[in-house]
Amino acid sequence: MPVPKKRVSRTRRDKRRAQHDKMASPTVSSCPKCGAPRQPHMMCPACGFYRDRVVKEIGEAEEPAAG
Repeated sequence: MPVPKKRVSRTRRDKRRAQHDKMASPTVSSCPKCGAPRQPHMMCPACGFYRDRVVKEIGEAEEPAAG
C-alpha cells in the first residue's frame, strides 16, 4: 500500500480541497435586440425577447391577480 514520503502541509492539503467548492461565474452574452447583458438560452430581462419573439411585455405594470 503506498505511503506518502513526506507529510503534506495543512496549506497544501487545504488548497487542493478548496477546488471542489469553487463556483464558476455565470456566462453572460449580449441581447441581439437591445444589447443588454443576459444569460444564454434565457429571456432578455431588459426587452423581454427570446429568439426573435416577445416572451414577456416589459415596461407595462402588471396587475396583481385578484383573489
